[in-house]
Amino acid sequence: MADVIFGHPFRRLFWSPPLYRDWSGSTALMDWLETPTAHIFKINVPGYSKEDIKVGIRDGNIMQIKGEGIKEDSHGKDGVWHVAERGTGRAEFSREIELPENVKVEQIKAQVEHGVLTIVVPKDSTPKPSKVRNINITSKL
Repeated sequence: MADVIFGHPFRRLFWSPPLYRDWSGSTALMDWLETPTAHIFKINVPGYSKEDIKVGIRDGNIMQIKGEGIKEDSHGKDGVWHVAERGTGRAEFSREIELPENVKVEQIKAQVEHGVLTIVVPKDSTPKPSKVRNINITSKL
């Protein structure tokens, strides 16, 4: 099984710790669906607005998703917390995903609705030129 994952084009998502887990330890859980025309990412971002989230591309095919905001303490100083699993105060998450080569990065679209960030990365269906190049062999250099 490990050989299958190590050879998989998305291995960076699974094997590089900063890439498969957000930095804050929060639960920005993600689904990644590939269709014939696009890659669709759905990431849980409860409490974040579109102004709190940044999505960008670096190094040609690394998609960065960052969120930063404040989770408010809705009970003020008069309440007594018994459990605070969802957290309060400053909230951050960050993910990086290595995208495949056959995508149109200039056409990526994203939206936040009901605490879910949806990112649609269209596929490029035009054939790529071959990366194989024949080298002529001569008797002298």
